[in-house]
Amino acid sequence: MKKFLAVLLAFAMVFSLGACSNAGGGSAAPAGSGTGGNTGKIKIGVSIWSSTDVLGSQCKKVLDEAAKALDVQLMYVDQGHVSEKVTASVETLCAAGCKGIVICNSADSEMTAAINTANESQVYLAQFFRIISKEKSPQIWQMAQSAPYYLGAVHEDEEVNGYNLANILINKGKRFICLEGWTVGDATFLQRWAGYKKAVSEWNQKHPDDKVTMTDPVYANTSSEEGASVTKSFLNSYPKMDSLIVAGGGGDPLVGSIGALKNAGKTGKIAVVSTDFLPDLGQQLSTGGMTAESGGHYCDPLYAFLMVYNAVQGKYKKPNNGILEIKYPYLYVSSKNDYDLYKKYFVDSLPYTDKEIKALANEPFDQLNKSATSMSIKDVQSRHGG
Repeated sequence: MKKFLAVLLAFAMVFSLGACSNAGGGSAAPAGSGTGGNTGKIKIGVSIWSSTDVLGSQCKKVLDEAAKALDVQLMYVDQGHVSEKVTASVETLCAAGCKGIVICNSADSEMTAAINTANESQVYLAQFFRIISKEKSPQIWQMAQSAPYYLGAVHEDEEVNGYNLANILINKGKRFICLEGWTVGDATFLQRWAGYKKAVSEWNQKHPDDKVTMTDPVYANTSSEEGASVTKSFLNSYPKMDSLIVAGGGGDPLVGSIGALKNAGKTGKIAVVSTDFLPDLGQQLSTGGMTAESGGHYCDPLYAFLMVYNAVQGKYKKPNNGILEIKYPYLYVSSKNDYDLYKKYFVDSLPYTDKEIKALANEPFDQLNKSATSMSIKDVQSRHGG
């Protein structure tokens, strides 16, 4: 009965919707370019919080280009990081005939149902921007190790990311940091938060007469409206506030927060750092709207897609009681000059051409891992004749 309902839901989504919804809509639709109705193509599903916000649209752009280069059909489901929609998205994509799925989930707990559904349907599954925590979720981690169709993950060292961003503020003399999260219990946020706290704790131990205060997080989910609301609340509650960390959430909460600071006349007076690049980051760095940002890593889903693509073709094998793992490097931008280079090679054009994507798709996993971890602005410059 469960599978029957999932099939009905999949057909209803595919035939009644012409485009992906915004975050939280839980809709599904085929990708635009290179993903026609040819049933002979490999079909890969993308379960994502949003395919239309700042970061999600960048992810979709590079995935669509890869699908075109490799003649693959894509199907997107936007699930808004809502737990029941995250798990339902895997059922929907399996029922729709996907041979593999890449997923950006929220909590580790969601992966239990996702992995079980993938195993039952014999559909390969890989995470992007996420990995199951071995320390916090040992039972789910062990399940993932032994699951035949869970391949692994492409993710960043989020604790180091948080540590670096908090230290940027501290080294600029900021001593009262307000923290804006996005979803309670999100695995990636928890890792970034650990990094922020580590930086603050280290400073305070070494400088007992010049301590840094960081608030507990207030959550803005994934909307600009809630980001603005959280920032207004900080301004009203903490007169000593001199800096703001917007932990992430796809970029939209940051847009709202920057707007709220501008409306309050605080642009350039309150330092802001975040993860997930904005499309106007160069301007924000010039005006003081942003102090620094980490990101530029929207190729995580590309590498998860390539892992799944090769597994479907029988080229990549699931390790015995193990996973395939890629730790993708962050890019850090703290000046307009930094951003101009990033924009040239990551915004105005994609960091990989169709020819390069085809070459990546033919690499064994160890080499694919090296290609991913060597990513930098200089790497793209050298490949594209910069």
